[in-house]
Amino acid sequence: MSDKKVELKATPEEEDFRGKYESGKIGDKLLDGYFNAVKELLHESGLANKRNQKFKAIEIGCGEGLSTKRINSFLPKNINLEASEYVEHQIPFAKKNNPGLKVTQESIYELKHKKDSFDVVFLLEVLEHLDFPDQGLAELQRVTKNNGYMVLGVPREPLWRTLNMARGKYWNDLGNTPGHLNHWSTKSLVKFVEKHYGPVIAKRNPIPWTLVLAKKDVTK
Repeated sequence: MSDKKVELKATPEEEDFRGKYESGKIGDKLLDGYFNAVKELLHESGLANKRNQKFKAIEIGCGEGLSTKRINSFLPKNINLEASEYVEHQIPFAKKNNPGLKVTQESIYELKHKKDSFDVVFLLEVLEHLDFPDQGLAELQRVTKNNGYMVLGVPREPLWRTLNMARGKYWNDLGNTPGHLNHWSTKSLVKFVEKHYGPVIAKRNPIPWTLVLAKKDVTK
């Protein structure tokens, strides 16, 4: 990011993301579908099959760490996971939910990791909150190793808004969840990721999200 002061629309410090991955019976089924898709995309990368090799993974924007806990539950032993979160007061919750796992406080725009640090990066329901999603992906690309991968998930528009309105939420903003600054269909997300990170090699559409597996473009 430039040193020039920029007024951001995103206000993660003021938003309450706690309990984001805790829901009722219907919500739990949707979340199970979501994380099953994450697991399937990780399998598509082929890293889990290379059991004689060790790999490093990170979840960026982990919040209170419930998504991290889910991911870690199905990662094979040859993939070591850590996490990071921008909002400082979320860090203790993330550590409590993931005992022994390294959790770093950092901005997605200025990650505290060296170039080519990770074999796979997870970015789940973060990109829609960013003022500069292109810069966020560029920074993820920097810390991904050559031939590494990113698993990314965002709400699927316009389905997301339609479902919000169907349950009586956010009518004044046509169903848009507060804090969502960006909106993608599956097609537009693939185009955006391929422009700013690398080719999308697999995708999943668990209701009401889009998830993609992308491979780092070493020419960028």
